[in-house]
Amino acid sequence: MVLCTEVKKLQELVKAAKSANQTIGLVPTMGALHEGHTSLINACHKENDLTIVSIFVNPTQFGPKEDYKQYPRSLKKDCQQAENAGADIIFAPEAAALYPDKDMTWVEVTGDIVKVLCGRTRPIHFRGVTTIITKLFHLITPDKAYFGQKDAQQVEVLKKMVKDLFFPTELRIMPIVREKDGLAKSSRNVYLNAKERQAALCLYKSLTHAQDLYTHGERNPQAICEAVRNVISAEPLSNIDYIEAYSLPGLKPIGAKIKNKILVAVAVKFGTTRLIDNVVLGE
Repeated sequence: MVLCTEVKKLQELVKAAKSANQTIGLVPTMGALHEGHTSLINACHKENDLTIVSIFVNPTQFGPKEDYKQYPRSLKKDCQQAENAGADIIFAPEAAALYPDKDMTWVEVTGDIVKVLCGRTRPIHFRGVTTIITKLFHLITPDKAYFGQKDAQQVEVLKKMVKDLFFPTELRIMPIVREKDGLAKSSRNVYLNAKERQAALCLYKSLTHAQDLYTHGERNPQAICEAVRNVISAEPLSNIDYIEAYSLPGLKPIGAKIKNKILVAVAVKFGTTRLIDNVVLGE
């Protein structure tokens, strides 16, 4: 496994792989790796000749009052986990390497897709995501790139970006990885104290309830969202940001009746920790 911190060195490694006709897979991460990340790396390793994992806490996707400085960083541990999961190259640059100038060039998806869900309260977040992923795609030109379904809105935004900008990269979207009790794996779970960790189980409980309602014939999206809200609101430590449902693909409004595949997504704070989760109905 090669640890690379410089853009030029990464480009040299990619050029050598291309010259050898190797297929390249990319797993973009912000570090603090957990089983969700390693499942992506495992899949990438199985499907490509060369697996590149980026470990970069991207400053441009954090708002001014968000946890950029506090975000967990554990490069040595992350490198070991990534290597064990099948990473061949780890790209872990300093912020100045990817953002060398104060004046920025941005890549931004516009429209309702970035104004709903997390985009409503984090208005600059997805611009930061699409900008950094574009930079990585240009540097690495991966055949496939791997993302988790837990970040469902990010997935839809990136699908639109790849389509609109004609990127030749295939996006591979992998299932949510959960703890044994159902809590979705997240780097921010480490912020939770014991009571908040237990309280956060209401997210999975509420989404499982949504799935059960749909399975038994419920097709009113408002009724499903209200049922989810009731489960989460019953937990005293929960502070709901949003509970919403949109059609897939593209996060379009649904109407009064569910006719196709939809996303039910939630964002809830427990203490100061904001967690997201989702379920897809109608697959």
